[in-house]
Amino acid sequence: MTAPEKQAETKASPKAVATASAFVREHGESGRAVVENLGRAGARVVLIGEDGALGDVMVPDVATGEAVVEAVDGLTAAEWDGETTAALKIGAAHRRKMAGPRAR
Repeated sequence: MTAPEKQAETKASPKAVATASAFVREHGESGRAVVENLGRAGARVVLIGEDGALGDVMVPDVATGEAVVEAVDGLTAAEWDGETTAALKIGAAHRRKMAGPRAR
């Protein structure tokens, strides 16, 4: 099976699409999504809202993550470039959470 054929049959789960759609609605009606390969663990669709909020959706693989992005109105595929990074507005509480127990 070729890559385009595999991608054509990859479908996003309704739950993943609903989660990403709700995020977009709650954070400005548009947003960016970066699909990150996590290896055997699957893939993470990192969501950046229009208001700078950060969220994510876990999926089985990159192709499924790309299908989620395509299925959600207002969501645009992005890369971790300067423009995407600048769109994030991460507060102190979120930074402490990401740093883990040593930061507390």
